[in-house]
Amino acid sequence: MRLNKFLASIGVCSRREADKAIEAGRVMINGQVVELGATVGDEDLVSFDGRYIGMGKDVEKIKPIIIAFNKPEGLVCTTSDNDGAMNVVDYIGMKERIYPVGRLDKDSSGLLLLTNQGSLTNSLLRAANYHEKEYIVKVNKDIDDAFINKMANGIYLYELKTKTRKCKVKKLNKNTFSIVLTQGLNRQIRRMCLACGMKVQKLNRVRIVNIKLDGLALGDYRNLSDEEVKKLYKELGIRDNG
Repeated sequence: MRLNKFLASIGVCSRREADKAIEAGRVMINGQVVELGATVGDEDLVSFDGRYIGMGKDVEKIKPIIIAFNKPEGLVCTTSDNDGAMNVVDYIGMKERIYPVGRLDKDSSGLLLLTNQGSLTNSLLRAANYHEKEYIVKVNKDIDDAFINKMANGIYLYELKTKTRKCKVKKLNKNTFSIVLTQGLNRQIRRMCLACGMKVQKLNRVRIVNIKLDGLALGDYRNLSDEEVKKLYKELGIRDNG
């Protein structure tokens, strides 16, 4: 098994983060620093930042975990300290290694998936796959049809030097709307609203692909049902759990 997949499969980090760690010389196999593309055998001993984390055959012992978490505002999605803010992994406090699938801004709330499954993380992070994420957004001014149409048809974000993809936008009340994105640019919704003369007052993610926030209290998490996982994997084109 490739080393980056091994690290993702046992819940140390995503494959992308694993590649960066390997390039930085932070990963060893049998006491030797290795390079990108290294593989792990069943009896190989793997260390990360000088700490033993397991053998190649340990992957078979890892029980798949995928949870839905209703993130409160103020938590960060990095698994390290960020300006003193608590991260979601520490907040949840599971004994198993898990990590967030993608990001949700510190100032935003709502649905976040966490897992120890590298394949799920990689599939959801590939924005080109057009996976839907739905948000409910409250802004500081009344919205009209012109605003809805502008948001839906794509907005050029000068600071990112790109135009957002067309998306589904629906007015819910005078200053609240729903938006379904298929990409994940940095602070995308906030930047889009600013380009329209609006400032986001509250942003809440309510759906990722087929997984919905419905009924999950703020700060709580739940395991995904077998049916949810099966449908999610089908949508993402994942054939196995690793």
